[in-house]
Amino acid sequence: MNTFLRRINGAMALNAQVYEEVEADGAANLQAMGVVLLAALAAAVGVRGLGASATALPTFLVLAILAWPAWAMLTFQIGARLLPTRETNSNVGELLRTLGFAAAPGIFRVVAVVPALSRPVFALTTVWMLCAMVVAVRQALDYTSTVRAFAVCVIGLVLTLIMVFGIGLATTTVLLGPGR
Repeated sequence: MNTFLRRINGAMALNAQVYEEVEADGAANLQAMGVVLLAALAAAVGVRGLGASATALPTFLVLAILAWPAWAMLTFQIGARLLPTRETNSNVGELLRTLGFAAAPGIFRVVAVVPALSRPVFALTTVWMLCAMVVAVRQALDYTSTVRAFAVCVIGLVLTLIMVFGIGLATTTVLLGPGR
């Protein structure tokens, strides 16, 4: 099996060694981007099962490409600056690669195109991707504690939701006017 497919399988299996390998391979950035794009494509197809239109594809691709490095930078700031350990030695590139591969379970979102499976598939893959992110963060930040890696992911998620909510609120206020 080629390296790319082996890495995708290992990332899906939450194999820490695969995340270590990806972390150390500076040439794996394009592979990580490929995983992010495959997961975004799968999600764009899968949301059709929830009634979304075919025009969702470009939106999912753009959001995935923008969110991936933003998430890596945010995770780096939280994990390497706010919650480091003595062993923490990382950079944004390492997080970019490991978090890119943590999107691998999202490839299964393509199955959500079947309406009866949409909600369960999205729920399952979201939890699976969170677990993969925890492993990716633990390995990239050289943590010995999975709990610390989980905390970094949760803090990042909360900050992201606050930012998204704030942007949505500001956009709605600008578009609709105050008090609407």
